[in-house]
Amino acid sequence: MFAYYFNLALRSFRRDKALTALMVLAIALGIGACMTTLTVFHVLSGDPIPTKSDRLFYVQLDPAEMMGYTPGEEPSAQVTRYDAEALLREKRGLRQAMMTGGNVSVTPERDGLPPFLGTARYTSADFFPMFETPMQYGQGWSANEDEAHARVAVISKSLNERVFGGGNSVGKQLRLDQADFTVVGVIDEWRPTPRFYDMYSDQYGQLEDVFLPFSTSRDLKMSRSGSMDCWGDTGGDSTGPNAPCAWIQYWVELESAGKAGEYRDYLVNYSDQQRAAGRYKRPTNVRLRNVMELLEFNRVVPRDVVMQLWLGFGFLLVCLVNTVGLLLAKFLRRGSEIGVRRALGASRKAIFAQCLVEAGTVGLAGGILGLVLSLLGLWGVRQQPASYAELAHLDLGMLLLTFVLAVVASVLAGLLPAWRAMQVAPAIQLKSQ
Repeated sequence: MFAYYFNLALRSFRRDKALTALMVLAIALGIGACMTTLTVFHVLSGDPIPTKSDRLFYVQLDPAEMMGYTPGEEPSAQVTRYDAEALLREKRGLRQAMMTGGNVSVTPERDGLPPFLGTARYTSADFFPMFETPMQYGQGWSANEDEAHARVAVISKSLNERVFGGGNSVGKQLRLDQADFTVVGVIDEWRPTPRFYDMYSDQYGQLEDVFLPFSTSRDLKMSRSGSMDCWGDTGGDSTGPNAPCAWIQYWVELESAGKAGEYRDYLVNYSDQQRAAGRYKRPTNVRLRNVMELLEFNRVVPRDVVMQLWLGFGFLLVCLVNTVGLLLAKFLRRGSEIGVRRALGASRKAIFAQCLVEAGTVGLAGGILGLVLSLLGLWGVRQQPASYAELAHLDLGMLLLTFVLAVVASVLAGLLPAWRAMQVAPAIQLKSQ
């Protein structure tokens, strides 16, 4: 039966080529605009580590002075070095990592390759298993190497290709800031979107070039980057162990999401102890957010992307309203034909089904054209200077969604015209003929 209705739809399209082309174009434009913005939003708002996002928690404490204190306000976005190292030593989670960003000078031994500046992350040993970083060669360093302030490094795949030609560089020496480091691991292609483990730098940027033990980076006084909040006398060294400055991100992995309450109680107790010791001045104020809660709190999806998403859906709605008008004109113009078919025994249900098949066929054709427009739209997005632009791509799921949305939208647009068409009275049409 569907094949019969589809055949009738094709014959109808051939009779009204211009009107059919207008409907297909209207659906395609709406789908193209909507899917372009929806794809970008989908890429930027996804779960960057779905296997354990509910078990990874970001720690916030409030060690600042009372000056400027407002009850109930958000505590410091980062923690002090003293607190980070204390929490790391106590190991109250399954895994824990402290970290900050930086820049290092890379001096390659490769002929013809001059020194260059690379991005770095100073962290602790649990970073790699906790965030499930895929390794192409080797592995991360150990906690013992953290404690020994070892000069070891994990490098990105891109840096490995640039400096070592892409081969297995584990065990080779890499000169960073006038110091030699032994490469112990090479990270494979890995770009969590957004870059959730550091919300205070480029959230959609590339992976860092080099990962080094935090303890080693402080021994060598390597340059750091990122925000820093100080509220007292630093003694000339804002990164020192006792400096009153919050500049380190601290993450903990728990055995289960249900352990969050227990770990929060531990943080409250730790804050109370620090206040009793005279370090903390403010009332206890801790935050413990998992990955998705942290992303939502920081509103990582750019506002212009959210606005574009609403505009895309609004444009699709306008296109559907226009399609409704075109379908209505098309079906009612065939009133005499429908009246004859009704007089010959066709039921209202059959007329309604035929009209919906025609609308769905228009949607399918509009979906194909809309897919082409979506790809063109995403290509345009990728040319933008924003760091998230290069992430925009249409995966298989979004590809299927494009066709489903096009067909469903056109069928919905065809409901009213189809209902009006099946109301045509055969007697009146035959009398007028």
